[in-house]
Amino acid sequence: MESTYSAQNIQVLKGLEAVRKRPGMYIGSTGLDGLHHLVYEVVDNSIDEAFAGHCDRIDVVLEPNDIVRVTDNGRGIPVDQHPTEKVSALEIVMTKLHAGGKFDKGSYKVSGGLHGVGVSVVNALSSVCEAFVHLNGSIYFQRYRLGIPEAPVSILGTTDKRGTVIRFQPDPSIFESTVFSFDVLAGRLRELAFLNKGVTITLTDERLSTPKTHEFRFDGGLRQFVEYLNKNKTVLHKEPIYFSGIREDVEIEVGLQYNDTFNETMFAFVNGINTREGGTHLIGFKSSLTRILNEYLKKSKLAKKIEDTLSGDDVREGLAAVLSVKVQNPQFEGQTKGKLGNSEVKGIVESFCNDQFTLYFETYPEVINAILEKTVLAAKARIAARQARELTRRKSFLDNSGLPGKLADCSEKDPAKCEIFIVEGDSAGGSAKMGRDRSFQAILPLWGKMLNVEKTRIDKVIGNDKLQPIIASLGTGIGEDYDISKLRYHKVIIMADADVDGSHIRTLLLTFFYRYMTEMLERGHVYLAMPPLYKIAFDKQVHYAYDDAEKDRILASIGKDPEKINVQRYKGLGEMNPDQLWETTMDPARRSIMQIRMEDAVEAEEVFTTLMGEQVEPRRKFIEENAVYVQNLDV
Repeated sequence: MESTYSAQNIQVLKGLEAVRKRPGMYIGSTGLDGLHHLVYEVVDNSIDEAFAGHCDRIDVVLEPNDIVRVTDNGRGIPVDQHPTEKVSALEIVMTKLHAGGKFDKGSYKVSGGLHGVGVSVVNALSSVCEAFVHLNGSIYFQRYRLGIPEAPVSILGTTDKRGTVIRFQPDPSIFESTVFSFDVLAGRLRELAFLNKGVTITLTDERLSTPKTHEFRFDGGLRQFVEYLNKNKTVLHKEPIYFSGIREDVEIEVGLQYNDTFNETMFAFVNGINTREGGTHLIGFKSSLTRILNEYLKKSKLAKKIEDTLSGDDVREGLAAVLSVKVQNPQFEGQTKGKLGNSEVKGIVESFCNDQFTLYFETYPEVINAILEKTVLAAKARIAARQARELTRRKSFLDNSGLPGKLADCSEKDPAKCEIFIVEGDSAGGSAKMGRDRSFQAILPLWGKMLNVEKTRIDKVIGNDKLQPIIASLGTGIGEDYDISKLRYHKVIIMADADVDGSHIRTLLLTFFYRYMTEMLERGHVYLAMPPLYKIAFDKQVHYAYDDAEKDRILASIGKDPEKINVQRYKGLGEMNPDQLWETTMDPARRSIMQIRMEDAVEAEEVFTTLMGEQVEPRRKFIEENAVYVQNLDV
């Protein structure tokens, strides 16, 4: 029998006063991450309805002026009068911190929005927020300004639908920006669709002159998620390994499949929340996989090929895996739920996975043999990489400080104030060294094209003479030595020519950072310099244009005889004098630089695999589909 969900299920724990004063405590930050977290909180409530079996469609719409509308076909937030608060339960949910049905076990067994602060915090941090509830044949409505109701809940009319619509506009006095990223939201909604098979989730952008919509529905669940991650890769076993079950009230679902690349792609979720920082559930899964593969290796003929046991990195080379657990009382670190802290979950997940892996590999011995061959090669590469690191430390091109000889370092020692320009070519590098502010700007010239790390193992990466200076200069190390806290410059700026070769070098560098220094991208440390394409001179005045459109605007504004205007098209950074390079590309007060951010991890994985991987056909298809968008491509 279905349990009832009414006002008496709504428990009030605390008021809403502190949210606007300290928003970061509730949504992590007032930057773009916090802004998008508002949408996640509302959507998580709809997903909780899906968890409970009452919702199979969620629609997210970005309206003009960055207003967000989230609609679901769940049961609808209760609107009857609360027994102790004496106002509508809808008003309580929208205006009281820690008020919701998530604290009542009869309403939700597990929940993503478990802290119960979600929609009330969204309301508190919005200029205007509106709630529409389709329930019992009526449309109930309440509008709020800065979290405060304008009037009691009213009835707008009748309906044959059910569900909840939350429409809100983030408060610009709170957030650094109120412009939502379609790609960021698409990444999160795609994840939720994979995790909730049978639920249709749409994202529509009505801010565009021609609105676009992405629809996500994956009836295959985690199996399909893993296949999606591997779609442009060569897999070692045709069918993904998949298992699910319940142990000690924890629901566990796992999908994984190995491919022939050298990279690990792993996603872990708790109650539908992407725990990007991992936690006890992920530790349990990794420990189980490492332990089981080592046990099978001992019984294999391959054991004599390596002297060492398999490490965690060895067993995860070429692994695409998704772990999803549902926990009744999850303890997250922080409201943004980036890491699971329940200590008991580690042992539960590890024990369950041990049993399931053993059962699977006993049933499919050909799969475990293929995986072991892959992991043994990875172990050999790891040992070779360790030797390469030791050799690198003794290389003659390193001076006594351990820094490359070609690096022109800065005098500032605080990494937060330092930036390094990775410059294409010795000529441009020379101009950059002369034009820079040496107090905080370091210059590292590159020569020749570097290794495509997508197609090789870490031992080759460490031994590559083009990449060694970059690794040494940044200071973080890679592989088992990697430590983001040792990053010597918090702005890493790639400065390459605005031509095909420059684009290739930028792509190779970004591939290296993505595969071996992912946190640098996640934390926003990587930038692209934007050198001008044109120098426009007339009457002792000089203007710089960064694209053709800007050049045309400058020429139109001058309004002089074209023959008296000198337009120079820069073919490379080396053509600029040091003072020109400083003025146009390096001076923080005047330059333009583009920050590289990883907004959609799944999409990033697909793009790097497609463009830089072994398979030609997906790359050809990508180029054909996207060629129409290319501008300023030098031939």
